[in-house]
Amino acid sequence: MAISFVGRDDGRIAYEVHGRGPLVVLAHGMGENRHSYRHLIPLLVDAGYRVASVDVRGHGDSSAGWPSYAPAEVGGDLLAVVRDLGDGPAVLVGNSSSAAAVVFAATEAPERVGGIVLVGAFVEQRKLNPLIWLAQAAVLRSPRLFGMFHRTLFPVHRPADDAEYRKQMVTALRRPGRMAPVRGVIVPVQPHWTAQAPLVRQPVLVLMGSKDPDFPDPPAEARAARRLFEVAEARMIADAGHYPHADRPAAMLAELVDFLAVTDRA
Repeated sequence: MAISFVGRDDGRIAYEVHGRGPLVVLAHGMGENRHSYRHLIPLLVDAGYRVASVDVRGHGDSSAGWPSYAPAEVGGDLLAVVRDLGDGPAVLVGNSSSAAAVVFAATEAPERVGGIVLVGAFVEQRKLNPLIWLAQAAVLRSPRLFGMFHRTLFPVHRPADDAEYRKQMVTALRRPGRMAPVRGVIVPVQPHWTAQAPLVRQPVLVLMGSKDPDFPDPPAEARAARRLFEVAEARMIADAGHYPHADRPAAMLAELVDFLAVTDRA
């Protein structure tokens, strides 16, 4: 599949488009790339959707060296992809760090966004004890350690091609300047997405893997996210980790198709 690029003030954003139909834009979490959604994309295409899978700024084939990797900026990149395609309104799906980005996009250009999906969203900025802070700092500076950490986020199911995907991901992160964006997407910034959430007027779906190891209580985190929005629902994906689109793609598709049907009618 050919890669397309859309220019921004400080670089360019890479994305791929698959299928035909209403537009769904997919944004991955820190350290990953657009191939994170490799198992979900064909299912969405078969369900009748046009799918744009985006490399978040500084990741994958998008350019590096951006002055900011804040979620508001990433949200602007997603809107640039929608405009570049001359399509919309689109449903934006953000996983992990990109869940914050789709919230900002929904309020920046509501005419371009028909709904948003937050997958594995972090509601609180947690305070880490010194030992955990040092471990996190090391992981966010080492492609090899990040790859080891990434493996732990699949506690139940693991895609058959997981090892190969991770190898390619780590190789990509070893390129000059590619770990800085990994750290950049989670740098605390204001306003936090939770302050922006009450301004969202589109339908919102919060998805969370029931076994997501990034959260001490995944259902509670999902409910906390849902309560921030005017119109939202939260759903759990059984036995999924932090990347349900990779370890339980069929189950995630079922939740998405129900939600997309609502946004299609809106």
